[in-house]
Amino acid sequence: MDHFDFCDGVLHAENVPLPAIADAVGTPVYVYSRATLTRHARVFRDALAALPRRHLAFAVKSNPNLSVLKVLAAEGYGADVVSVGELERALAAGMPAADVVFSGVGKTAAEMRRALEVGCGQFNLESEEEGLELAAIARDMGMTATCTLRVNPDVDAGTHGKISTGKAENKFGVPFDRAAAIYTRLAQQHGLLLRGLALHIGSQLASLDPLEAAFTKIGGLMREIRAAGGTVTHMDLGGGVGVPYKAGDVFPSPEAYGAMVARVTADWDATLMFEPGRVITGNTGVLMTQVIRVKPGVAAPFVVVDAAMNDLARPAMYDAWHDFVAVVPSGAQQVANVVGPICESSDTFAIGREIDTLAPGDLAVFRTAGAYGATMANTYNSRPLVPEVMVDGDKWAVVADRIDPATILAAERVPEWLV
Repeated sequence: MDHFDFCDGVLHAENVPLPAIADAVGTPVYVYSRATLTRHARVFRDALAALPRRHLAFAVKSNPNLSVLKVLAAEGYGADVVSVGELERALAAGMPAADVVFSGVGKTAAEMRRALEVGCGQFNLESEEEGLELAAIARDMGMTATCTLRVNPDVDAGTHGKISTGKAENKFGVPFDRAAAIYTRLAQQHGLLLRGLALHIGSQLASLDPLEAAFTKIGGLMREIRAAGGTVTHMDLGGGVGVPYKAGDVFPSPEAYGAMVARVTADWDATLMFEPGRVITGNTGVLMTQVIRVKPGVAAPFVVVDAAMNDLARPAMYDAWHDFVAVVPSGAQQVANVVGPICESSDTFAIGREIDTLAPGDLAVFRTAGAYGATMANTYNSRPLVPEVMVDGDKWAVVADRIDPATILAAERVPEWLV
């Protein structure tokens, strides 16, 4: 459910007609619904209410906008971060450092040091080498780093290959068959408090079966470590629950996910940690665009819009689907290709799709664009960085400015020997 609905034939974000935002801010522009964001945060949290001890850390990479993070902080979410930049954003949004989990396979020494300085609550170690480096840094600072060890369970998430993270050939975590020995060695390191295990098998999962298989497998590893005298008090189960992008798609509900977790972990006696991202923010946003022109094609016309792959990269990167609808539909339909203005054939959002009939100047939106949208935007073809807007009832505000090419150009320098 989201709060983007038609009223008197015009698509609204909550109580704000989208054309009003386009007139004031221009296009393309991301528009977020605070009501949808709050609702999804509460639904996911409530789905885990039966668990005796739990910790929710929003996956900042899915949508790092400061206003989005502030809403989630108010709902009791911490942060799962993968860079010092995301760490600073979480802190700026009011998320306590103690509620921050620092994940990621390539943490630098400088990032580890900064995270220790601010009191980061947990590091998810991706390798034994990383653990040894973090231990040395912590000792040098006279501190102790609280950690879990990320394990690669070699479970196929059944999702797109580029967002699968739990198979043996993926770069994440330590191999399952070596995990117990690595855990034992790292637990003996001065400077580390190794308190548990972590996993994350992928994103946009359409079934709970791979997650249950991974959780069952890591639960067995937890028991093995405890039986050998090790201490395991925390288990980080990652994220990955998917959302429907196409009308008619069915994905597991948060309630079904919560029930599965409660069943599988009933005897674990551990604090369970979660890193939801897309399931919270996916349906909270749309990318609004304007039609530049309609160009005849061999099989179908090309609807050329002012949004491009630099604004919304998912279709170019993953062949991802986003529903595409007119802001003021006429009722007529056409089969068309929806493309952007960038000089790449991959700048294509839809091929041969039945869509609302559109003409130059018409507004349309790509739906379910609240996750992995603006956060992956770039300035390819010297295009501006797309702005972001948040709506709250009948109010709205720009929560990230459009950064124009002149501002980006001003950050570049020409050396004296080229003048």
